[in-house]
Amino acid sequence: MIGKYIYGALAVVILIASVSMTAFAQVGELRGHVWLQQADGQKVPLADAQIDVFRVDMSAKYNTKTNKKGEFVFAGLPFIGTYIVAASHPTAAPGWMPGVKAGRDIPVEITVTPGDGRRLTLEEIKAAGGGSTPTAGGEPPKESAADKAKREELMKKNAEIEASNKKISEANEIIARTFKAGNEALTAASAASKAQSSDDAIQKYTAAIAQYDEGLAADAEQPALLTNKAVALKGRGVERFNATVRSKTLDDAGRNAGIQTAKDDFKAAAETASKAVALIKAQPAPTDPADVQRHTQNKYAAMLTNAESMRLHVSKGDPTQAEAGLAAYKEYLAVETDPAKKAKAQLDMAQMLLDSGSADKALAEFKTILTAQPDSPEANLGAGLALYASGDKAKFQEAANYLQHFVDVAPDSNVMKDDAKAILAELKNSEKVTPEKTKPAPRRKP
Repeated sequence: MIGKYIYGALAVVILIASVSMTAFAQVGELRGHVWLQQADGQKVPLADAQIDVFRVDMSAKYNTKTNKKGEFVFAGLPFIGTYIVAASHPTAAPGWMPGVKAGRDIPVEITVTPGDGRRLTLEEIKAAGGGSTPTAGGEPPKESAADKAKREELMKKNAEIEASNKKISEANEIIARTFKAGNEALTAASAASKAQSSDDAIQKYTAAIAQYDEGLAADAEQPALLTNKAVALKGRGVERFNATVRSKTLDDAGRNAGIQTAKDDFKAAAETASKAVALIKAQPAPTDPADVQRHTQNKYAAMLTNAESMRLHVSKGDPTQAEAGLAAYKEYLAVETDPAKKAKAQLDMAQMLLDSGSADKALAEFKTILTAQPDSPEANLGAGLALYASGDKAKFQEAANYLQHFVDVAPDSNVMKDDAKAILAELKNSEKVTPEKTKPAPRRKP
């Protein structure tokens, strides 16, 4: 097939050469520039403009494009022809120059203005009056008011899209950078905490929070940034609380101030984690397997952090938020699949309710745990304390039973064992309540 086309072309060249050597020589060069006139009046070269050359004394058409300097050239066009040279570009209104001759060493200069990117046919140029008479040096035809409004609206939308894309691109760069830096600081803070270097841990938690805040300033609706910020706030609050409690040099004012800064962190952590959960729940369910896995992991992390943050906020700061804390734990327990972690979370949830003064709700949760784990030391202690805290003497017998069972099953290393014994002694002496015999815990094999 290739050979056929080469042979045909060669035959045509030989035929022309043998018939009319004179006609073959009558060609000339045609070159020129295309300029874009900007809004400020400045003209700049228009690269990659489409050049259409129409021969008007007979039917013929030639095409090329401008280079980076806005230049175009045709090495040889028939010398005797008359041409219209038209220029178009996706960002410009078309322009043309009629009455052009080749081989006269007169460059064609076409200036276009920003427009709708039309590429005109010969018929359209002729209809616009450009068939034989130059029109304002090749300027495009005047736009109608409707076309101008349409073009300006399109340009406005394009500018808005470009600005939005630029903003998104810049935000993504900030988010990626701050997420990485924040996570590095968070890891370092955790290591410092484990090494019992409280001041260093607080400093690094603060650095992590600053990084996450910078990322959230670029896009406030980033669940992963919010979740990790909540982890950092929670960690800093724990360090501040423990450091204040352990201090032997603080006066009452200093102690109160230290506790308050910890409470502020717990509150901020709860609010931040709650927002992360809300954003994730509002997201449409993904279908791609990788996206499903990522979404599941982010949801789990946000709900776990929200539950733990709410526990600290309710227990140490604001007991009136017990219902919100309970809801946070219920959501987390619904996604937790590890039995050991679920059991711990159930105990933490019940203890949070007890700490907040919600004795009845705490008792219900402790009893739920005891249904599955009747010898759980923590659940027996919690149930006993919830009943005792109610102040209802009719419940003291049941309280004594749970507390005695706790004493029976808890290891001697449990720091609450002496407190439970003291309460039992108080119930016996003041209320004449003696624990009923409890079922002995099964003995472990040596």
